[in-house]
Amino acid sequence: SDVDFPQEVSLHNAYPNPFNPSTNIDFTIEDGSFVSVKVYNMQGREVASIADSYFESGNHSLMWNAGEFSSGIYIVKLISGNLIDSQKIILVK
Repeated sequence: SDVDFPQEVSLHNAYPNPFNPSTNIDFTIEDGSFVSVKVYNMQGREVASIADSYFESGNHSLMWNAGEFSSGIYIVKLISGNLIDSQKIILVK
């Protein structure tokens, strides 16, 4: 019989990290779904939206070019449905 597993989404470690000026952000989703990937500064302000669209199931790779941003720690947050995953990335110029 079919068993309903909760939708899984995972954010992989960004690379390179620390980075300058760009870093790769990879994630995996089990089922196709709408995914939002945003970057926040340490004050909690959204500074970039990397993705905001439907993705098929599988592995995906995004890139964030932070060339116009200042050095520091940023938070990458992935939201898919009610699932949230986040990680810190460090921009060093």
